[in-house]
Amino acid sequence: MEETKPKTGKYALTYGLILGAISVVFILMLYSLDMHYQGGPMVMGVSLLITIAMIIIGMMQFKKDNNGFMTFGEGLKIGVGIGLIAGIIGIIFNQILAGVIDPEMMNKAMEYQKGMLMETTKMTPDQIDAQMEMGKKFTTPSWQIIFGLIYSIVASLLLSLIPALILKKKETIQ
Repeated sequence: MEETKPKTGKYALTYGLILGAISVVFILMLYSLDMHYQGGPMVMGVSLLITIAMIIIGMMQFKKDNNGFMTFGEGLKIGVGIGLIAGIIGIIFNQILAGVIDPEMMNKAMEYQKGMLMETTKMTPDQIDAQMEMGKKFTTPSWQIIFGLIYSIVASLLLSLIPALILKKKETIQ
C-alpha cells in the first residue's frame, strides 16, 4: 500500500489557527495594558518572533510527517498559508476590537501618533495636522482589511523564504 503525501494546506490551516489564537491573546494582553493602539518596535519584534516560530514549527512538522522531505515550494505554501490564516483571524479580531471592545481605539492611535510626531520630528503643528488628516483616509475598515491581507501575505512570504531554503530536502528517485 502506497503512503500518501501530506497536504500543505492542513499544516497551513492548523498552524495558522494556532498563530491566530496566539495573536489574539497577545492583542488582549496589550489591550489590558492599554498599549493596543501604540505599536512600536518592541510589539513588532515580539509579533515577528512568534510568527517566524509558528512558520518554522509548521514546516518542520510537515517535513517530519513527509519522511524528512519538503520542497522549497511546499515550505513557501505552508508559510504563506499560516500567515494568511493568522492574518484573517487578526483582521477579524481587530475589527471587533476597534468596533465593539474599544470604539475609541482609532482616535487613541491618532492622538498617540500625533504626540510621537511632535516629539520626534521638526514638523510644524499644521504639517502634523495635515499628515494626520491624510492618514484618517486609510483607517476605514475596508482599507484596514485590504492592507491587512496584503501585509499578511507579503510578510509571511518574506518570513518563509529563509526557513523554506534551510529546511528543504528533496526526495531522490532511486
